[in-house]
Amino acid sequence: MAQRVALITGGGKRIGAATVSLLMDNNWFVIIHVRTSVSEAEEILQAFEQKNGAKAPAEILQADLNSDEELAELIQAVLKHEKVKSCGGLHALIHNASIYSSKDYEVVLLEELRLNNRLHLEVPFLLTQGLLKPLRSAQGCVIGMVDTSLGRAWKGLSHYTASKAGLRQLMMNLAGDLAPDIRVNCVAPGAIIAADWESEHFASLLEKIPLGRAGEPLDVAKAIMFLADSSYLSGQTINVDGGWSVSP
Repeated sequence: MAQRVALITGGGKRIGAATVSLLMDNNWFVIIHVRTSVSEAEEILQAFEQKNGAKAPAEILQADLNSDEELAELIQAVLKHEKVKSCGGLHALIHNASIYSSKDYEVVLLEELRLNNRLHLEVPFLLTQGLLKPLRSAQGCVIGMVDTSLGRAWKGLSHYTASKAGLRQLMMNLAGDLAPDIRVNCVAPGAIIAADWESEHFASLLEKIPLGRAGEPLDVAKAIMFLADSSYLSGQTINVDGGWSVSP
């Protein structure tokens, strides 16, 4: 199979890092966006090279997605990228960059709400829009990383869950708007990695998960890979949550 090209935002750590590694292992060239995690992304490439004895099929691009100017520069860098041109376009765009913090609704600041909306909704909207041409050329796909919060009240996370719900709806709408040239889907991770501030909540959550354990970043990466490879799937959300979404 000819090499395919993916762009993943927030690709230096956690789920992003696992996805980058899995894509490279499956002969993808990966454009890895990071904001500050340059060294972490470089470690992913070094690990690949040590394992395979070959240069990692990837490039790191740094940009602050909260900056209109840097977002525009990222789009232009992808449009002009040699691999995007030589491999027939952009085969996958993975909206993975995210922030996640807990704060009581009564004291959430406007700038905090706007930052969540910026990263989880505005950036995927603008990045997809800016990369439509190479996505269409490759008959590619867009994958939005949402979560399992839809329809649930999560204490202290109103600013986060509202913006992720917006991303989910944007992806569903684009599945219609961009068909038949571009497929659009979502992956919704459940209990995968606990934030520093939620260890107690995370432990209680595991008791409600039918599989009785947390997932691994690789579990989510495999769902992303499945959607990238599935040419007849669009408008879908895969919950990678150990069955939590269907538990009583």
